[in-house]
Amino acid sequence: MSIDELTIKAPRSLVSPTDEAELAAFVGENHARAAPMRIAGGGTRVQAGAVEAEHMLTTRKISGIVTYEPGALTLIARAGTPLQDVEDALAAEGQALAFEPMDHREILGSNGTPTIGGMVSANVSGPRRILAGACRDHLLGVRFIDGRGRTIKNGGRVMKNVTGLDLGKLLCGSFGTLGVLTEVALKTLPRAEVEKSLAFPRISLREAREIFAAALATPFEVSGAAFQGGTAWLRVEGFEAQVDYRVDRLKELFARREIEIVADAVSRSIWRDLRDVKHFADSTDPIWRILIKPSDAPAVIEALRQLGGEASVDWGGGLVWFSGAASSAAVRKAVGAARAVVVRRGSLAAADLFPAEDGAVARISAALRKTFDPAGIFNPGLMGN
Repeated sequence: MSIDELTIKAPRSLVSPTDEAELAAFVGENHARAAPMRIAGGGTRVQAGAVEAEHMLTTRKISGIVTYEPGALTLIARAGTPLQDVEDALAAEGQALAFEPMDHREILGSNGTPTIGGMVSANVSGPRRILAGACRDHLLGVRFIDGRGRTIKNGGRVMKNVTGLDLGKLLCGSFGTLGVLTEVALKTLPRAEVEKSLAFPRISLREAREIFAAALATPFEVSGAAFQGGTAWLRVEGFEAQVDYRVDRLKELFARREIEIVADAVSRSIWRDLRDVKHFADSTDPIWRILIKPSDAPAVIEALRQLGGEASVDWGGGLVWFSGAASSAAVRKAVGAARAVVVRRGSLAAADLFPAEDGAVARISAALRKTFDPAGIFNPGLMGN
């Protein structure tokens, strides 16, 4: 689904400012009228209908890499810059975004263009998060427009320049409810020379958890630990000699288990599919993203399976993907205190996307929204806003 198609669903107009000043003026005008708007980059991360708004505001025309310094491992890009453009520029210098952002288009059936701003706004992080950290851990600075139409800059080009309150950490993962990103500064890292994966076929989830716990406790820098379809996967990346050594040590550690080794292009393809949850792409059921304690994975997945559907695991057990037709109330009851977010709605209501907040968390969230968006015009109804 493209942005143009999305505008037919709820907003009456599509607004695509060409620069930061134009964007700020538009937001300021709508603040005065308390006119709600849906904020989007490429329209590929959140499904249509999640936000009822007068306008669809997209940053796709505020685009371009501002500066890229390979030697300093830093890149600054405007929010509407296609993510592929950034990845291509980094690849040309042998670098990458270490947190491995997933592509939601296949499971959401969307055909827009993912943007760097949308990635940051959703804190999109892939399998390598267990080693490299999340998107927000690589965010050095941001520029954004708040709900009054003011331009705010926070952070810098290097970690030591981030002083005071790090607003980037607030904006990252806020899904456009606190401000409209116009520019982001990110830390980059060298791309791995070699990649190899160890496959453990025909095992249970409990066995997979034992493998993950043992492997992640070693010094061998496992950069991926996932379980899907009865197979557990461990990934190792780096220079060839280092990778070979670490793979050999892991094989010794699990000498009693059946192990298959895949390398480079084959391994990258497997992890790209795991990253994008491609195994659920052909289903029409809702897809849930559930954050849990890794040790709770077997019990949580067993509870989910009682509801019907299928589940897979990433982040060594810390992330559960679940696809099934159960109601949101049933799923959230099954996972208990775990944070469960709907990624693909299917038959679920827009209000089911994010879990309800209560207590101190709800009060803090409300205070933040009141501070950054006092008229409540940014993505109303999303994330409990």
